[in-house]
Amino acid sequence: MDLDPQMLKGVLGMLLLRLLDAEESYGYAVVVRLREAGVLGLAEGTVYPALTRLEGAGHLESRLVASTSGPARKYYRTTPAGREALATREASWRLLRAAVDRVGTVPDPEVLR
Repeated sequence: MDLDPQMLKGVLGMLLLRLLDAEESYGYAVVVRLREAGVLGLAEGTVYPALTRLEGAGHLESRLVASTSGPARKYYRTTPAGREALATREASWRLLRAAVDRVGTVPDPEVLR
């Protein structure tokens, strides 16, 4: 089953920062790694603009690397500001996930009457 596009949009930046903090990579390789991790239904066309936004915000930096099989590839890696943003986003994600989990355990008000 594909992930809800709106939910994915909300966490894509965090996922990209996490992957690129672990290992420098180029756009298509990031898409492949996300798909291998189970992020299904991910369009390449959503990843590249997100990488550009993160770079524009100072969370990623890039460099061009010559390729023997085509044009140069743009490799991305996190910056110190990107690592700070990742820590903030992950903390926010943990709070949200905990809240979602708690909502599932809250008794139905109708049952309490």
